Amino acid sequence: MAEETKTDTPAKIEVPAKFEKLVAEIEKMPVVELAELVKVLEGKFGVSAAAPVMMAGPAAGAAAEEVKTSFNIELKEVGASKIEVIKVVRDITAKGLKESKDLVDAAAAAPQLIKEGVKKEEADEIAKKFTAAGAKVEIK
Repeated sequence: MAEETKTDTPAKIEVPAKFEKLVAEIEKMPVVELAELVKVLEGKFGVSAAAPVMMAGPAAGAAAEEVKTSFNIELKEVGASKIEVIKVVRDITAKGLKESKDLVDAAAAAPQLIKEGVKKEEADEIAKKFTAAGAKVEIK
């Protein structure tokens, strides 16, 4: 029965009538605009969309004793040389020009995951490429 609850949970989310129009508009928005909207709402109301993640912090601290072998690279800031950063994204991700540009544009509003599950050495090399292009990345 617990399995049924887990699989049924997303389907049971009911939107109150007073929010239906707002939710419908949000569903139509591209990811870049959604990221921008989140930033605006965070600034306007002094809240953070990342708050639930921070709640998991203490539990993650217990796992920190294990040696981490897999890392994620997150693009934090694009910097002044946007074209160079797009080239690095294309090189690392093998994405097309439009997808790479969209990812870099989205990073202006909120950090974007570039690559996940890489070894420490590869993560360091990727970080060096972004730094050389003028961007700021974080290895997590």
